[in-house]
This record gives sequence, C-alpha cells and structure tokens, in this order.
Amino acid sequence: MIKFLGIYFAGINKLFLLPVFLFIIFFIIKNYLNNKKLIKKIVHKNNKKYIYKFFSDKKYLLKTILQIVALIFIFISLLQPQWNKKEINVQQEGRDLLIALDISRSMLAQDLKPNRLEFTKLKIRNLLKKLDFERVGLILFSGSAFLQCPLTSDHNAFLMFLDQVDPETISSGTTAIDNAILKSIEVFSQSRGRKNKLLLLATDGEDFSLNLDHVRNKAEKENIKVFALGIGTKQGAPIPKIDSQGNQIGHELDENGNIAISKLNSDSLYKITKTLSGKFFRFTYDNSDLDSIKRVIQAFEKEKFQDKKMSLYQDQYPWFLAISFLCLALEWIL
Repeated sequence: MIKFLGIYFAGINKLFLLPVFLFIIFFIIKNYLNNKKLIKKIVHKNNKKYIYKFFSDKKYLLKTILQIVALIFIFISLLQPQWNKKEINVQQEGRDLLIALDISRSMLAQDLKPNRLEFTKLKIRNLLKKLDFERVGLILFSGSAFLQCPLTSDHNAFLMFLDQVDPETISSGTTAIDNAILKSIEVFSQSRGRKNKLLLLATDGEDFSLNLDHVRNKAEKENIKVFALGIGTKQGAPIPKIDSQGNQIGHELDENGNIAISKLNSDSLYKITKTLSGKFFRFTYDNSDLDSIKRVIQAFEKEKFQDKKMSLYQDQYPWFLAISFLCLALEWIL
C-alpha cells in the first residue's frame, strides 16, 4: 500500500497494467488525430457542413476526451483507492503452538541439503504459511533451552527470530529434549486457562536427557501435546567441526577416534510423542509431512485470543468506477 495525495492505494500490485492502459490511450489519441487529418485532406472546410451534416469537431474531441478520462478512472479504481480511516476490533481465534528447534552440533550434518538446520528452517517457514491464525512461539534447544520468540500471532515477527538462527547459534553441547519440554511447560504456564497446548519438536532425535520420564509426566499433567518432526536420514552423515570463524575444519570424532555419524533416531521421538498424546512425523522432501502436521493441529479446538485493534481504510473505488461509467454513458449519448 502506498499513499499519494492523501489517498492510499491498496492495489499497487496492479501497476503492471499501466502499459496496457497507456497503449489504449495512445491508440485512441492516434486514431483521433488520423481521422482529423483524413477529414482535412479529403474535405474542404467550406464543404464539411454539407458532407458531414451531423458531424461536429467539438463533439468528436469531447467524445475522445471522455473515453480517455473513463480509462484513467478505471485504472485508478483497479489500484483500490482508500480513505476514511476506521478503527475496528478483530476477534482472533486459533491455537497455541510452540516450535522447539534443535540447534545441537548434529543439526549441521549434511544428509539434508544444505544441512539439517537450514532444511528445518525452510520446513518451519512453509508450515507457517499453512497455519494462518495460530499463535506460534520458538524455542531453541541443545543441552539447554531458551525462548527465542514468545507466542505471537505476528508470523512475520516469528520469521524474523527464525532467520537469526544460523551456524553461529549452534551450541557446542549435546541434545537434551527434556529441557525443551520443560521450557515449553514454563511458557505455557504464562497462558492460564488455555485448553490446547501444542509443542512441535523439530530434531534429529539424538537425545541425552537425564530426566525425560519425570518431564514427560509433568507435561502430561499440564495437558501438553507433543509432536515431533524427525530431521535426518537413517544412513546419517558426519557432523562438521566448525571453528570460531564459522569455517569447517574437519568432522567430529567419536570416543574411538572415528568420524562420528549422526542418524535420525525416530524410535526415541516416537516414544516421547506416544506418551504425550502426540504423533511422530518423518520429514519428506515435498510438503506432505507439513500437510499431516497441519491436519493434526487443526483437529484441536480453536480458542479466543485477545481482541486486536486494526485501522482500516475504506475502499472508495466505486466512486471512480461511477465516474468512468458516466463518461462512457455521455460518450455514447454524444
């Protein structure tokens, strides 16, 4: 939307039609000038009133101007001119969804391109496009967990926080899913009275939790439903070793001095989600996994969020269409 001469134009994306309208206007003007030349060439001005008894130069000019004005106002109406600001309360409904993103070293493995982390970020972006009215929040976890983005219905703000997650964010620690669930319990506790508390774990499933059983029991009491999107392949891939400048300097080694291979641990994720009335989803290269997640989330009842005040400008394009119609009507009558 842009503002010009105090008028807001909501349909600025229709500007690509401008050359079409300019071409039509150019054709009308050229046709008018050609006809004027032709009449001047074949008819002497003293005989014009006899040959073109009902023809009027002024009428012809006026008809041409009316056609051009009508086209201009049709084009302006397509740009959706708006004014008269109006405050309205919009009642928001949806579900609360926390997305816990694994940022442990294994998420740099490249069995998914360009790596598991970037692949998962793209998946989360695509998921948000499918969840129009949900409140979403972002938790980052490895050995510990922290809230990157609080629950919000502003998906653009959420994506801004998601974009800040890069290889420099990657923790040097191992993965502890129990800490991610604990953090979600803490976040959901700030929204008292919510029926549906949904947590989506986006992780490769490698887990070194110390208190997972205790945390699962606590989450069950809090009525938190845990889902998981498994990231990684069964074959796995080496874990890149990154220096302080973000450059790869080899691969992580296991306790025997061999290159450590990180694989998707779907069994652990399946057990966690089954205990907490959730579901495990294995990643796909298309969006069928996200469609399944969407269906499961939307099966839960919507709840009311706080009403949101919105400032809207009223569409005024009917006035411009009316002027163009009037011009065309006058042109036809003339």
